[in-house]
Amino acid sequence: MATITTLCFTGDDRANQFLSTNPLALLIGMLLDHQVSVERAYAAPYELARRLYAELTPAAVAAQPVTEIESCFRQPPALHRYPGMMARRVHALCVHLTRYHRGVAADVWEHADDARQLFRNARALPGFNDHTARILVALLAKQLGVRPAGWERVAGPYALPGHRSIADVTDRDSLVKVRAYTRQHTRLGA
Repeated sequence: MATITTLCFTGDDRANQFLSTNPLALLIGMLLDHQVSVERAYAAPYELARRLYAELTPAAVAAQPVTEIESCFRQPPALHRYPGMMARRVHALCVHLTRYHRGVAADVWEHADDARQLFRNARALPGFNDHTARILVALLAKQLGVRPAGWERVAGPYALPGHRSIADVTDRDSLVKVRAYTRQHTRLGA
């Protein structure tokens, strides 16, 4: 992954560096970024690799029995509020990447001809919906320099300047602003 910056999502320098250099870690963080803090979701891939005693690659995770991934997720402290369900999603993500992207997580964006293809690739990932796929497109463009033609249109509101999503988090202050935006957005029922 051609990193322009070190992602600053976790509060842990090692976990942030791992996110910035391991495309699968980034995809897993996005997958886990539901009903837990941003810091916890994006630190989980680093901890998962530590618990697996293995390099975190789609093939390595897909080759494990799903029960082994569940066990890693359940070890205290649990990697997610819903460790069993999210472990199964991570396993399914890695199986998908192994089958459809040659076991290369970055293939999701590196072999997309344009932003629409990138969006389709992301949307096809187990556990990713339209919302998550749009945020991934924005994050790749804003922070990692992956800007396929038409990315702004595909990312929708997440392409705009501001503090709407993880794509806009560059430090602790911006994370606070994204949380405030999310709370307000949720309160308004949007």
